[in-house]
Amino acid sequence: MTTATVEQTNKRSSRAKSQERLALALIAPTLIVLTIVIVIPVIQSVKQALYGQPGLDPETGFVNETEPFVGMKNFADIFTGSGERFWTAFWNTTLFGVVTVVLETILGVIMHRAMAGRGIVRAAILVPWAIPTAVSAILWGWIFNQNGVANAIIGTHIMWASGNWTAKWSIIIADVWKTAPYIGLLTLAGLQVIPTEVYEAAKVDGANAWKRFVSITLPLVKPALVVAVLFRALDALRMFDLPFILVGPRMKSVETLSMLVQDEASNLRYGAAAAYAIILFLYVFIIAFAFIKILGADLVGDKHKRKKMKATTFVSGGRPGGRRARQKANAVQAAASKEVAS
Repeated sequence: MTTATVEQTNKRSSRAKSQERLALALIAPTLIVLTIVIVIPVIQSVKQALYGQPGLDPETGFVNETEPFVGMKNFADIFTGSGERFWTAFWNTTLFGVVTVVLETILGVIMHRAMAGRGIVRAAILVPWAIPTAVSAILWGWIFNQNGVANAIIGTHIMWASGNWTAKWSIIIADVWKTAPYIGLLTLAGLQVIPTEVYEAAKVDGANAWKRFVSITLPLVKPALVVAVLFRALDALRMFDLPFILVGPRMKSVETLSMLVQDEASNLRYGAAAAYAIILFLYVFIIAFAFIKILGADLVGDKHKRKKMKATTFVSGGRPGGRRARQKANAVQAAASKEVAS
């Protein structure tokens, strides 16, 4: 290796190190904020879950002013003492998360269909998404009132908030109405990059609407759709304000895990509330991890880069810069051959 090559390699190495330091400096504020708002609260929640509620000490007969250390008792009580309430909330959380996301995905995908005045329609359907959830809950509470619009349309007097499944369906309908435009907007953004020539070529080949949707639209819009569905699913599993305002607190028919956390904390049972919050956190984390592994959600956008890098490495003979070096070597060899021939 010549001296010039060594100097060039050192320059590249120093340039790469300076770029790494710059990148670290740029992302440091974000990492600090994430540590403050995520990592530290999670650690404090884990610590809080190991302590009980201050009360009468059975050994001394005095009232404890500090929270006693109870270990894993809060978690044990969730699955034993209040197990029925926990599993009901767990079932409601899963039901709302699955049903609402499926319906919102279906509606969001079909919102892009061409129609007269579609620009105005697309702008109008974004209005529900822009309305705060608390306001939407109050509006739908008026609609599902005994003398509300819903009963007037179907001609009955259903007590929507009092029934079991009627209360569930009222939450599902209100949530789908509010959040389907969110998935529709992200799906529309993914559809904008699909060339119209692809659909025209498929029509010439005789593909019907369903075949074009399955073979062209769905595969090309999958990256944007998967990310939208993932974010919406994580948000649905943390549902709190809509059932809390629309139906009410401590309602067994619509109580979710987030509502359990709020109920325990409002009754000064912070250890139990932290235990519920940790279980919800683990549940959401597992769903997100499984979702990414099964459907292959590209959250950081580097999947295409990795494929391109692999292809480049394969073409270049398994090492960066191999193709360029080979081209130079071929050029030198060709020049030498000309000199020999001359």
